[in-house]
Amino acid sequence: SQRALDRRTAQGIILDNTDVPIAQTYIDQVTAATGITVMAKSKWLNALHVRGTQADIQLLTNLPFVNHIQFANASLNSRHSNTIQKTTVIHPVNKQLEVLTDFNYGGSSNQIQMLNGHLLHQQNYTGQGKMVAIMDAGFPGVNSASPFQRLRDNNLILGGYNFPDRNTSIYTRNSHGTSVLSCMAGYVDNQLVGTAPDAQYYLFITEDANSENPVEESYWVEAAEMADSLGVDVINTSLGYFTYDNPNYSYSYSDMNGIKSFAARGADIAFSKGMICVTSAGNSGNSSDPHMATPADAITTLTVGAVDASENYVSFSSIGPSFDNRVKPDVCAKGYLASVSNATGNIVNANGTSFSSPILAGMVTTFWSAVPNMTNAEIMQFVKESADIYANPTIYKGYGVPDFQLALTNALSLNSYQNNPVILYPNPVQNELNIIFTESEKSGELILYNNIGQQVASFVVSETNSTVSLDNLASGLYFYQLKSASKVAQGKLLKL
Repeated sequence: SQRALDRRTAQGIILDNTDVPIAQTYIDQVTAATGITVMAKSKWLNALHVRGTQADIQLLTNLPFVNHIQFANASLNSRHSNTIQKTTVIHPVNKQLEVLTDFNYGGSSNQIQMLNGHLLHQQNYTGQGKMVAIMDAGFPGVNSASPFQRLRDNNLILGGYNFPDRNTSIYTRNSHGTSVLSCMAGYVDNQLVGTAPDAQYYLFITEDANSENPVEESYWVEAAEMADSLGVDVINTSLGYFTYDNPNYSYSYSDMNGIKSFAARGADIAFSKGMICVTSAGNSGNSSDPHMATPADAITTLTVGAVDASENYVSFSSIGPSFDNRVKPDVCAKGYLASVSNATGNIVNANGTSFSSPILAGMVTTFWSAVPNMTNAEIMQFVKESADIYANPTIYKGYGVPDFQLALTNALSLNSYQNNPVILYPNPVQNELNIIFTESEKSGELILYNNIGQQVASFVVSETNSTVSLDNLASGLYFYQLKSASKVAQGKLLKL
């Protein structure tokens, strides 16, 4: 869509081969192969998800365009694996929600005020102009229940798709998605106000609540690709995959490295297209496998843990770090006794990172609506740096609970230096920083300071020596000064 192209242009993202759909002739030939059912496809990962016997699937390598086969059962991926697999006993995974429905509760103020989201709302930043995709298990009641009346009246639900059923029936299946949406967009006066009540929403069913199977990861990637094409800015995922009904398909902690699972790889491509993926860490913190599930392990996703009303870690919230030792979760929001709507429109209490994630995702959306010209990387970095334990992250809370008013203040401060007598670009920067002198003085000293005011680097720069390498600088927000003979230019620099 034009909106998707505009989002790419605004962030300097070019189209590439991953934007090209899989050739239909390839899909047709695989579909026609003996014993093969095509379940899903991905242009980003140039792949089809298929089902069939091991022998029939292996025969697909005879097709000239098939590069390789990756089985969900990792033991079949060994180059020399010709052994007959033992019969596997399939045990259904319990996917019931942790929802307390014994009383109505009107305390959504805490889950917003904890993030200082009410301060952005008071400034009339409520997510307007931004699009959100919610990947979930179903949305019954969203088309009829009163907490979603405001959404319907303002035409803020733009559509969606049901991937398991391959149709556009989205107000069906499991009501988990209904409660998730309510955290961002529900509205009942004096009971529930979502964190991004004026954003626009696409509702995607990617989860089959009756079973746990790797095809759901492929549905998720398909939905992310559709969200990208529609111009979506933020994706909320209150789902995670670790244990499957067939244990041969299940993951271990060593797989949570951000590059193993299909969903994690898809999430990172989504970020490369200019979107922000906000993902629940999971509810396994007090289990024998306490770490996050995929795609919460994805390298560029914003993974959200759960805290209570006093910002204390709650024991069910899955912990980090990722297996490759990255900070996970990234941040936290309220996930214990959160106020949500159920499918009948009653406001109830619910527990789980399934709800801390959309509460946080809504605030990311609202924050981005306040500074719409910033990149997804800038937005994520400002959110992390606003969190209360950013300098000392833990495996339980990551960087902690963000302060979105602080994030907005910092973001607006960064923008306020655009009229300096010197231009530093790109900002944010990865490795090489370029300097353009816009006034008569063409040389000076560039000094960088960290967020506690310590000098971390200095460079002598001039019109003929206008590029500096920041390879050895850690990611984060820095303050800069450029001192020339008679002037001092200053501002903020974001290192990715």
